[in-house]
Amino acid sequence: MKLDTIYQGDCIEVMNSLPEKSVDVIFADPPYNMQLGGDLCRPDASHVDAVNDEWDQFESFKAYDKFTHDWMKAARRILKDNGTMWVIGSYHNIFRVGCQIQDMGFWILNDIIWEKTNPMPNFKGTRFTNAHETLIWCAKSEKSKYTFNYESMKAFNEDVQMRSDWHLPICTGHERLKDENGKKVHTTQKPESLLYRVLLSSTNPNDVVLDPFFGTGTTGAVAKKLGRHYIGIERDENYIKAATERLKKIKTLDNELLEPVCKKAEPRIPFGSVIEHGLLNPGTHLYDSKRRFCATVKADGTLMTDTVKGSIHQVGAKVQGLPSCNGWTFWHFEDNRKKELESIDSLRQQLKSEMFAV
Repeated sequence: MKLDTIYQGDCIEVMNSLPEKSVDVIFADPPYNMQLGGDLCRPDASHVDAVNDEWDQFESFKAYDKFTHDWMKAARRILKDNGTMWVIGSYHNIFRVGCQIQDMGFWILNDIIWEKTNPMPNFKGTRFTNAHETLIWCAKSEKSKYTFNYESMKAFNEDVQMRSDWHLPICTGHERLKDENGKKVHTTQKPESLLYRVLLSSTNPNDVVLDPFFGTGTTGAVAKKLGRHYIGIERDENYIKAATERLKKIKTLDNELLEPVCKKAEPRIPFGSVIEHGLLNPGTHLYDSKRRFCATVKADGTLMTDTVKGSIHQVGAKVQGLPSCNGWTFWHFEDNRKKELESIDSLRQQLKSEMFAV
């Protein structure tokens, strides 16, 4: 199996040729079977460049269901036991796809609503504007120990839990690939911002990400940027050519920029441990960095001033009149060796390195 490459051919045949359980994550953007009848025009009679490609046309729902079953069966075989799969679709196909996912034994983790901030209007005025698409995220089984970078996604979202409704624009402007005549290379090119969230949340550096409907390579572009390996499968030679040129321009971020946040893996050190290990003694005075406030360390690891008592965080907040405070960075002790104030967080780091040294 060759990584960071595009295989030309039928996605089912190519996936069946790959080693079993060799892929960490699959992102699938299959044909939606849009069932559009005739040309679509704007009120001024200009033509709308809609999805009417041959690859999106199926003779019946039965034919589409068989196609979905066959590619998904092939995808399941190459997915690792702890791997996950993402499938995106619209109201035309997502319910049929979801049924196949559950019937095949995948375990649905989330359905993500991609709310388009700039959707295409409903030009005929006969329906609501179709302003969203749905992504189904599923594990290979209920017992899979799948990757979810919760802390990274929370930090990405300004320390608020990432929700299942994503407000992102459709692919436009300089990101939209066009040919020499100014025409879209691919009618359903997805924005990189969408794949950025998908891969940042569910993969780690050096994971293998496979896209069986590679198109013009959005999955590969984002995977390469984030230090993941990609495998693309695509039949259309023009799409492969565009994707190849696109991927040549992508630079991978440095390793230190790619490490996910993982607070659960960090050992928790309570302030009381600093006291019991003798790094600070009861009766020691602590100060803020400018010596505006002073508190005394008690035997139980709490602090007291003339007016308040409590944890390092509670007392730090109260003396400042604030709702919260990180006591580790707020309070300082007098380091007699350096003749200056030192953050108590340095004691926590010292203790952490001693207690959890490998």
